[in-house]
Amino acid sequence: MEFSPITQFIVDQNVPAQTMALLLLLPVVATLASFFRQVVGIKAFGIYTPSIITFALLAFDPNGLKYGIAIFASVIVIGMVTRYVLRRFRLLYLPRVAITLSVISFSMLGILVIGGAYHRTGLAGVSIFPLLIMITITEKFVALQLEKGTHAALLLAAETLGISLVGYALISWPSFVLFILAYPWTVLLTIPLNVLLGKWTGLRLTEYVRFLNVLRQK
Repeated sequence: MEFSPITQFIVDQNVPAQTMALLLLLPVVATLASFFRQVVGIKAFGIYTPSIITFALLAFDPNGLKYGIAIFASVIVIGMVTRYVLRRFRLLYLPRVAITLSVISFSMLGILVIGGAYHRTGLAGVSIFPLLIMITITEKFVALQLEKGTHAALLLAAETLGISLVGYALISWPSFVLFILAYPWTVLLTIPLNVLLGKWTGLRLTEYVRFLNVLRQK
């Protein structure tokens, strides 16, 4: 599939095709997260977090899912354990989060060292940026733990990962990426689609499941 004239013009201006593809795919991933929230009823950590985690998983290629999920789970577990340890010290929120981030940073360094020692080159050689993206989840997770409890925080973390995995499957699909580069104007369709999602007034799919017995009685 050939590039569109628009894509070819942008590439001729020394903008890498991969960079252009990622920027065009971001509205698609954000719309996907919006769809899951408004229609399906999966809340996750908003829209921004599952979107950036999707691209972080892509940055872990060629073992994006294998190592990305492992890092995601490690960050959540370490953050949760650290929060329980620090709770007895009665620290203010920001210093507590700073300490948690420090602990996670040292833990990630340890994981990378272990990966290198066992010749897991895909893990040891991972870029710093997807790691930093994963680590930033900690603040949202800790804040939600304080506000709604551990169960709710873990549920939203799982929902966030679920949306990110769907997004990862989409943006790592070569045919879809080539389609976006061939027809970049199609990304503009995400705007009217989000307008429709913003006016959604029907029941979400999860609400249909929750109220199934009530609906059957009507």
